[in-house]
Amino acid sequence: MRTARLDLRPVTDDDFAAIHAYQRLPEVCRYLYWGPLDEAGSRKSVATKAARTTLHTEGDVLQLAAVVRETGTLIGDMTFVWTSATHRQASIGYVFHPAHHGHGYATEASRALLALGFDHLGLHRIQAELDARNTVSARLLERLGMRREAHLVENEFLDGEWSDEVIYAMLAREWEALRAADPGAAPTA
Repeated sequence: MRTARLDLRPVTDDDFAAIHAYQRLPEVCRYLYWGPLDEAGSRKSVATKAARTTLHTEGDVLQLAAVVRETGTLIGDMTFVWTSATHRQASIGYVFHPAHHGHGYATEASRALLALGFDHLGLHRIQAELDARNTVSARLLERLGMRREAHLVENEFLDGEWSDEVIYAMLAREWEALRAADPGAAPTA
């Protein structure tokens, strides 16, 4: 998939160095279920990501590397999980190297995942889950036009403490309304 500035392509084993560069950082992993990862942990993570290259059926996971087209630099990775065929639902996620924060790359790449789900797969609903303390990610999801649907209190035990989880979501009709209001805000993948 291509966006204005990014190529979103399957992760390969050759992406190890670039992915390990951010998977090893405590600030990147602060609100995630894993990490920071040592080299062996990142190698295992990259191998798992590299095996997730297609969406054929419910439960499939697609892992994509986010690469700045102009420089060829891998700056993060995206996750698309087809959670239910019956209910036409999916979940998205993203992790980006902090050196590339603040440029709109994660927003741009996430819009492409929404376009994949709504425009190409005909999904009804796409959601994203995050640690409630991750206000930066919450703002990104709000920029996408996703709505905060739930706040689950102390439902996860992370790094030795209970934490809250929030869920953001968007429906296909909301995606279409966003596209109608501002065609540039809802690009196709």
